[in-house]
Amino acid sequence: MSKALETVLEIDLSALTHNFNYIKSKLQPDTKFLAVVKAFAYGSDSVIVAKHLETLNVDYFAVAYVKEGVALRDAGVTSPILVLHPQSLNFKTLIERCLEPSIYSHHVLDEFIKIAETQSQQKYPVHIKFNTGLNRLGFLEHDVEAIVSKLENTSSIIVKSVFSHLAASEDSKELAFTQLQIKKFKSISEKFKEKLKLQPWFHICNTSGILNYREAHLDMVRSGIGLYGFGNSAQEDKNLKPIASLKSVISQIHSIENEETVGYNRAYNATSNEKTATIPIGHADGINRIYGNGNGFVIINGKKAPIIGNVCMDMIMVNITNIECKEGDEVIIFNSENTASNLSQSAKTISYEIITSVSQRVKRIVIDAK
Repeated sequence: MSKALETVLEIDLSALTHNFNYIKSKLQPDTKFLAVVKAFAYGSDSVIVAKHLETLNVDYFAVAYVKEGVALRDAGVTSPILVLHPQSLNFKTLIERCLEPSIYSHHVLDEFIKIAETQSQQKYPVHIKFNTGLNRLGFLEHDVEAIVSKLENTSSIIVKSVFSHLAASEDSKELAFTQLQIKKFKSISEKFKEKLKLQPWFHICNTSGILNYREAHLDMVRSGIGLYGFGNSAQEDKNLKPIASLKSVISQIHSIENEETVGYNRAYNATSNEKTATIPIGHADGINRIYGNGNGFVIINGKKAPIIGNVCMDMIMVNITNIECKEGDEVIIFNSENTASNLSQSAKTISYEIITSVSQRVKRIVIDAK
């Protein structure tokens, strides 16, 4: 990998291949693999990631919103795409671009049937979502009969899959709750099959569900964070490779004297003669203000340099008093060795937040798969 001369996000496709193959190795041969590429593929690049996964024969993609699915179609992605949170305003576009909606309420079901019928659709694929305990989106178990009744009264749509979402599959202390969710979903699945006389796919496992609850893999699994190199546990993190490396460069070095201040609101006050480095990355690039004032750090020549003062929109300042470095030297915000998990823990947040926060103005560089 080349040395960063500006702020860049490197995307390592060989790491993506490794993660896909590792997760797939946990599945039965006939279990389908859905790759979640919402939020710019968790802050990387959804087109780059999706196109590479298509070469690996992934079965499905999922995005959050119709706009994200349209971007993939515009880029030439042809695999089926599930839209997890479609809004009725975009249903016509969804149909035009051959995207498949998650149907999670009677209002959404009624609206989509109406649009599908006016568009003269026949057996348009939809995915029915049930709430088994996350309490975010989804029908409840007692809705099965009413859903089936509506489905039987139209030929415009057909159920491709029925699914739910685990709330705490990464947390061993929530074993009983997760098992209850799985049991509830299996009950819903049986009722749905019995009443509709149809055999759609059933799926409930996210990345942690795949790794921790093999009995719940069912017909398909969904992996998001795992594809990007995080297994939601220290043990599983060792088996995965972060695909993204966020790098920058030292723009300027300052020598400051005892009691001089640094940055907006004079938030940092030197306690001795010190050296600071200014780095061209800030909260507009995804390094949120929470990482300021010693809560976050970067790596310069193998050593930690704490972020001092308030994070600026376009810059951060770090303490390099005990680090041998010069202007133009590379700065690592996170990579496969000093991971986003390490940085996020220092600020009491999660890896998901920092990797998905990387701004689209940060240049993406692809490291080709070998």
